[in-house]
Amino acid sequence: MKTVLITGAAGDVGGRLAGLLADAYRLRLSDLKRPAGLAAATPFVAADLADLAAVEAAVAGVDAIVHLGGFSVEGPWETILTANIIGCYNLFEAAHRHKVERIVFASSNHAVGFYPRGHRIRSDVTLRPDTRYGVSKAFGEAVGALYAFKHGMRVTCIRIGNVADAPVDRRRLSIWISPADLAQLVRIGLDHPAIRYEVFYGASDNERAWWDNSNARRYGYRPQGRGEDHCEAALAAEAGRPPDPVADWYQGGPFCSDEYDGDGHLAEK
Repeated sequence: MKTVLITGAAGDVGGRLAGLLADAYRLRLSDLKRPAGLAAATPFVAADLADLAAVEAAVAGVDAIVHLGGFSVEGPWETILTANIIGCYNLFEAAHRHKVERIVFASSNHAVGFYPRGHRIRSDVTLRPDTRYGVSKAFGEAVGALYAFKHGMRVTCIRIGNVADAPVDRRRLSIWISPADLAQLVRIGLDHPAIRYEVFYGASDNERAWWDNSNARRYGYRPQGRGEDHCEAALAAEAGRPPDPVADWYQGGPFCSDEYDGDGHLAEK
C-alpha cells in the first residue's frame, strides 16, 4: 500500500479526498494547521509551503503526493507568489530530493479561463490564465513538466472545475465535478503505469461541458456524476442575478471580470 501525502488537507477538497482515498492508501496529511476533528492517530505534519525545510519534513518517506495546498482563490500578488509559486516549487523540489515517484497537482480551470464559452478546448491548448491565481496554476503545470521530463517524476495535473455535491448555477453545470469523480482522477495519477506527464480536466460527465476530456478517458476515466441531473435547481439559482457581460462570455466567469479593463471580448468567436 502506497504512502500518499495530501497537502492542503484542512480545506474542503482535501478533507473530501482524504475520506475517499483512505481505504486505498496510507495517508499522511499536511497543512498550516491540523484539520478540525482529525483523529489523533491520523498522521499529520504541519508545514508552511514557503518553508522548504518544513516541506522536506512533510514529504520524507512518502511514495506520492496529492498537492492541493496553497491559496485557493484570487489574491494579492505577494500572497499568490508565496503560497502558490514559491510553495509549489518547494513542493516539487522537496519531492525530488526525497525521491518521491508521483505527484498529482491540483491545477485549475482558471489557468485557461480566458477562452470563450463557445470554444470546446482540449488539454493541450495554449494557457490563458484569468487571474494571478490562474497564473500560479499555469506555473505549477510548467514546474510539473520540468520535474517529469528532467528528473523522471510522474506528474498528473488536474484542471479542476468546481468540486461540490452538485452544481449550483449555470456556469457550474459545465465545470462541476463530484468528489468521487475527482478521487477517480487522482487515483489514475497515483497508480496508472503509463503516466509520465499528463493534463486532465477535473469535470464530471457534463452535457454542457466546454472541455474535451478525452485525454483523461484515454487513461480509463469514467465519470459517474452528471451535471444535467441538477439542471433545474442550478438554473433557478440564476434568476435575478445581474448580468456581467465579461463573466458570462468567458469560461472563467467572475475571475475574468474581476479587475477587467480590456476590450474586444465579444468579437472573439
